Amino acid sequence: MNDEPVDDRRLLTRAVALAANCPPSDTAFSVGALVVDDTGAVLAEGWSRMHEPHDHAEEAALRSMGPGWSAGPGTTVYSSLEPCSARASRPRTCTELILAAGVQRVVFAWREPAVFVEGAGAELLQAAGVHVVELPDLADAARAPNRHLLDR
Repeated sequence: MNDEPVDDRRLLTRAVALAANCPPSDTAFSVGALVVDDTGAVLAEGWSRMHEPHDHAEEAALRSMGPGWSAGPGTTVYSSLEPCSARASRPRTCTELILAAGVQRVVFAWREPAVFVEGAGAELLQAAGVHVVELPDLADAARAPNRHLLDR
């Protein structure tokens, strides 16, 4: 792994900004995500509803890495929202996809509120040995494209 520190705040800010690309929805959050290697190079990016109406941001970013892709040492997923731990629209949650890819680190801004499901992605990832970092000072920016869901 590279000895140079990776700028989590800069990369998470970029993931948060990707949420602006999401088509609006009344039934799902707008989220942005990045897959980044140990040097800080962005390998993939994704956002909610990127290709299909049920795409989650982490799912779209990981899918763009190709079938059977496996994370190298030091790979980090940056997400504006805590990776989902429950969903009705697809068989696998983003937490499961992150674990299946072998990602060792996840950085997120905003804990999933109980608007649609109870979120436990951070806890499940930590229990599986993934290093999880929360940067809550970026949560307001992550909430911004989702105000219509929160102010009901």
